[in-house]
Amino acid sequence: MNFDQLGLIEPILRALQEEGYSKPTPIQAEAIPSILQGSDIIGCAQTGTGKTAAFALPILQRLHTHGRPTPRRSCRTLVLSPTRELASQIRESFKTYGRYLPFTSTSIFGGVPIGRQIRDIGKGFDIIVATPGRLLDLINQRALTLEAVEILVLDEADQMLDMGFIHDIRKIVGMI
Repeated sequence: MNFDQLGLIEPILRALQEEGYSKPTPIQAEAIPSILQGSDIIGCAQTGTGKTAAFALPILQRLHTHGRPTPRRSCRTLVLSPTRELASQIRESFKTYGRYLPFTSTSIFGGVPIGRQIRDIGKGFDIIVATPGRLLDLINQRALTLEAVEILVLDEADQMLDMGFIHDIRKIVGMI
C-alpha cells in the first residue's frame, strides 16, 4: 500500500514525497481512512511509528475539503499536547505536511511571555497545538474561544492524564 491509495490529495502527497515517505505505517494505514470519513478514533502505537502523520494528514485534508474562513480568536483544529517540546514538534509536522496548503498554525505553551500569544491569536488560526494549562490561561483572559473548533486531538493522552491534566482536559472538552 502507498499513500495515494489512502485517498490523500495531491498537495499532501507531494509534501510526503519530498519528505521521503513512501509507504504508510500500520497506524497510518488504519487511521487515515477512518479520519477522512469523519470517524472518531483512538490510536496506540510505539514511538516513531508515525502517529502524528496518522492524524495530521487526514486533518489537513478535511480542513481543505471543508474549507471555512479562519475564525478570529479561535481555531478549526485544536491539538492538546502534554509538553511544549511535543507541541512544537506537532506544529512543525503540520507545517511540513501542509506546506502546499494555505493553512495557518501556531503552538501555545507556557514558559514564554503570554502577550505575544494573545496578539497572535487575535487573527485566528486553522490549527492550534497547545498545552492545556496555557490554553486555559488564554481562554480565561478572553483572548481565545473554542467555539469554532471542529476537530480535537488529544496527543499523548495517557501522559497528560499521568501529569494531572484530567480536570483541564475535561474543562476544555466541555467548551467544545
